[in-house]
Formats: sequence, structure tokens, C-alpha cells
Amino acid sequence: MDWNDTAEQAGFRREVRSLIETRLPGRYREMAAHGGPGERAWEFDRKSPDPVARDAATAWHRALAERGWVAPHWPKEYGGAGLTAMEQFILNQEIARSGAPHVGGSGLAMLGPTIIMHGSEAQKQKYLPPILDGEVTWAQGYSEPGAGSDLASLQTRAVRDGDDFILNGQKIWTSGAHAADAIFALVRTDPEAPKHRGISFILIEDIHAPGITVRPLIDMGGRHYFNEVFFEDVRVPVANLVGEMNRGWYVGMTLLDFERSNIGGAVGARRSLERLLAVIRADPELRARVNASPVRHEIAQRFVETEVMYQFSLRVISIQNRGQLPNDEASMSKLYNSELSQRIAQTAMQAMGLRGNLLEGDESSAARMYIGTVPATIRGGTSEVQRGVIATRGLGLPRG
Repeated sequence: MDWNDTAEQAGFRREVRSLIETRLPGRYREMAAHGGPGERAWEFDRKSPDPVARDAATAWHRALAERGWVAPHWPKEYGGAGLTAMEQFILNQEIARSGAPHVGGSGLAMLGPTIIMHGSEAQKQKYLPPILDGEVTWAQGYSEPGAGSDLASLQTRAVRDGDDFILNGQKIWTSGAHAADAIFALVRTDPEAPKHRGISFILIEDIHAPGITVRPLIDMGGRHYFNEVFFEDVRVPVANLVGEMNRGWYVGMTLLDFERSNIGGAVGARRSLERLLAVIRADPELRARVNASPVRHEIAQRFVETEVMYQFSLRVISIQNRGQLPNDEASMSKLYNSELSQRIAQTAMQAMGLRGNLLEGDESSAARMYIGTVPATIRGGTSEVQRGVIATRGLGLPRG
């Protein structure tokens, strides 16, 4: 098995590195040196009251747009880069290594491909250009208080009234909704149908429309990252339905984004360990204590596991590169990475001792890392769900 770049891939990698070296704003370089900008940094900077943050978001988007790399997985006919699977892998790998933020958010990664596959021509012309230009960002309205892992149990209702739907209900864990301009949602349009068959996919163009309330949810680390969203008699044009009525479950499950390899997770795990080692090496007393304790071997084991994670990523991208769609392999990658992130955080806490309990400092502090990984095995599909996928689709075992 040879994972070395071909001559063409090596040339593309140099091109990506050159762009990052010359165009990545100083704000993101500084953030990368202290734990990274975090998820959705570009989206939050785009709406920040700080002009430096807004300028950084604009400059980084412009740098990627000039190369056509804002939407690497979109077809060229819709303004994307149309990159091959390996080119997308290299681009995402180098962005992850630099600690640079991704641009576009859920609108770019999820809604755009969904509209390209299922949307009308009018919807493509209306919604894709503002997403690509960074003018509009979208939040994802899927999860509800009683519908998380069992998403098909969602209860937010959309009742047709002439040329409109009237929405009532609640979404929760809505990442970045407070910085979004719009929200796409799965809603129940036929309560009498089997739960997977009475759902529709709709676009709510203005997240600040009358009847919509976005309420912040503060996580254990004091971070405002996600929200709960309430809909009370919200009118949405029927023209905003994507795909067929009551077939929204299949629309919502569309995934054209080739970044299923989770190379960002593999690179991020290694960066976390390297930051931990830098802290240990900079403190002679801490270094001596770690060298004399079993935690030294744990750190070595975590390094081995990051390499395993990297191989998971390469396996997935090799499948995509053959024109196939990874299934249980993507679940293996997600499961391993989410649990690895928690093991790395636990090892960091042990290495730092009592100092590891301090939340003060930047995002690279052991305590913040530990708290930040708590939801890793829940969000994006719980570990139990991933194991079920691996068992049934990968191993062919019967459903329980």
C-alpha cells in the first residue's frame, strides 16, 4: 500500500500550502498556535462585532474563492471546484494541518449538495450563489428535544395553508443558529404516515422572520456554540419545499460531500498531542514528573492511535477515489475518532495533574479540551448508532 502523492497530487499540495502560507490571515495563524480557531470560527467571525474578526473572515473566503476552492466538492457547473476525491482530501488535510477555518458552514457542506441533487432549477439559481459567495449562511434544523438519534421521531409540524406552510415546533442543538441568516429544516407534513414517510425538507430564508425565536444554549465550557430554535405560526412559501412532499427524509439524508474521511479529525488529534508535548517540554518540573510516570506510555499510545485514525481516513478516501461510496467505513472512522478525542483529553488531564483542572488560558488547556470532547460520542450520530451501522451494514449481522 503506497500512500505517497503522485507527481500531480504533490503539485496540488504545494499549491494549497502556498495559498495558506501567503493568504491565511494573522488572526487565524495566532488562533492555530493556541489550540485552533474552533468549529465554525469563520461563521462566527463573519457576524462578529470585532472588525478584525470580520476582516479575517472576508479575507480568507476571498483567498479560497480566487482559486475556486470554496466549494471543492460542488460540480463546476454550479460554481464549485469539481475536485477529485484525492484533491479534496489533500485540500482538507492541509487546511487542518494549518489550523485554518473552513468557510461556508452547513450551507456549503450540506444544503448546497442537497439542492444540487434534489432542488428545482429556480432553487439552484436562487440559493447556491449566495452560499458560494459567503453572503448567506445556513443553520441545520434537524434535532429536536425528543428526536436526536431517532431523528425520524421529529414533531415540528408544517401545515399547508394555500401557497404557504405554517410551521410550529422546536429544534435544539442548532449549531451556529445565532450567527446564521437562514435555516433549513426537516418537518412533519403528514402525521398519519409512517414516521420516515411523512417528513418534508423546507428552506426558511430568514431565521429572524416573525415567529422564530433563537435562544442560546451555553455549554459546560461557557461557550455559546449551539441554540434552541422555536417556530410559532411561521409562514414559509410552499415553493421552498426541496424535493417531493413527504419524502424529505430521503432528501435530508443526501450527502455529496466527499469529506467523509474525517482527515480533519486525524490531523486535529495529532495537533492536540503535539501541543500537550510542547507544554510538558517547556516546564522542567512537569517534564520530569511525566517521564517518571505511566502517563508517558499513555501519550505514546495516543500517538499510535492518531496514526491508526489517519489510516482510517486514507481507507475511506481510497474507496471514494475508486468512485465508490463508503458506508460502514465512514461509521468506523467517526466512531474511532470521537472516542480517540476523549482518550487524548483524558491523557492530557492525567499528564497535567491538578493543573489540568484549570479552565483559564486558551482553547488548548487540558480542562477545555476535556470538556469539549464530552459530546464527541453523541453528536453526529452516537457511538451506539455507529456500532449498529458497522454491525448490520459492515458485518451483515441481523438487526436487534
